[in-house]
Amino acid sequence: MKELSEKRDTNYHKDTLTYPGFGEKAQPISGQQQPRFSLIHEEISLPAAVVKASSLTNNLVWMNRFAQAHNVKLCPHGKTSMTPNFFKQQLEHGAWGITVATPAQAEIAALAGAKKIIMANQLVGKTNMAIVANLIESHGIEFYCCVDSERNVQALQNFFSTQDCQLNILIEFGVEGGRCGCRTDNQAFKLAELIQQQSHLHLTGIEVYEGVIHGDNAEQSIRDFLALTLAITQQMADDKLIVGKPMITGAGSAWYDVVAECFAHLDAFEAIIRPGCYAIHDTGIYLEAQSHVMTRAQNNQGFACELGGDLESALEVWAYVISRPEPNKLVIGLGKRDVAFDAGLPIAQRAYRAGKPISVSGATTTAVMDQHAFMEVDVESELNVGDIIAFSTSHPCLTFDKWRAIAICNDSYDVTHWVETRF
Repeated sequence: MKELSEKRDTNYHKDTLTYPGFGEKAQPISGQQQPRFSLIHEEISLPAAVVKASSLTNNLVWMNRFAQAHNVKLCPHGKTSMTPNFFKQQLEHGAWGITVATPAQAEIAALAGAKKIIMANQLVGKTNMAIVANLIESHGIEFYCCVDSERNVQALQNFFSTQDCQLNILIEFGVEGGRCGCRTDNQAFKLAELIQQQSHLHLTGIEVYEGVIHGDNAEQSIRDFLALTLAITQQMADDKLIVGKPMITGAGSAWYDVVAECFAHLDAFEAIIRPGCYAIHDTGIYLEAQSHVMTRAQNNQGFACELGGDLESALEVWAYVISRPEPNKLVIGLGKRDVAFDAGLPIAQRAYRAGKPISVSGATTTAVMDQHAFMEVDVESELNVGDIIAFSTSHPCLTFDKWRAIAICNDSYDVTHWVETRF
């Protein structure tokens, strides 16, 4: 059996693992009996990316209940965190599998224990195909990838036939002006007929990504798009172009409720939703998206309201105030290398001095550089050099990819252990 490459940095080898932030106390810690290190009392080097364990668990439980209520499978996108520890927790909380964007990410998902993997992307390139063939043949992974062109179908057939390996295919169906995907049903049917002629490719269904549909009437446009997708999938199944129970999969993190509603209780289909950011959530674009989910649920008596509770922002970046060069200006020791800035700047949630909370009222992040953030404050603000500020973020994908290790804290903001990212 071929081994999976773990691609570990030598500084993070599993047998000698130490994480930043402990100084001489650098030890891998986990479990209830291990020492804990306080963020509030300055026992961790800052800046640090921190996930609150209780919020993460809340989000995993909430989304699994949501999927179960609609009788759809949950295959969360792993690109958000690329953290094997979180993949394992998602699987333990009922996820059917893990979604990825690349073969390298698929390897990480397999290492985390995923036996079903959807690559919601096109599989192109011989080395990438070889990685996937190894996952299927040597590790028993049930793998699915997308196609939207005859050239890709022929390339996949040529490679996987030489490996004598069967590959599961999803036709990607898209929209004009969107990302990948066949633009018409005629293109999709023509591609399905071509796939059927190949000895080592199995068409299993259709994949979509509705998040590229925008406009004032986006919800209805998405519903119409999903209805067309279902009709095409059903026709392909009736024409025996699809092998086995037809799979239909969609849903990013903004419209998962609409997709789940459209795919709900379809016993004749293997219906799968793929939100990713729900596990971490945020206080920016996904908070706004979730507020729309809850509003739609209230207006349509949707199950999201009946569940009780809601998603919680689990990720913060903690940093020190390093300068107050002007009465109304702070400089913070974090920047573009530490936190996402593409969908809104970090938001000050709380501050501490000598272990005691102090106010962040009126403190607003105005700009970020590589390793510095600038904040405007009232001249009366008590924030000053040496104070700790905990910032929430928008778009967690682009905060996670800046860190090799994420601190996990309890509700008292004590770091109990660290988890490794694998970007």
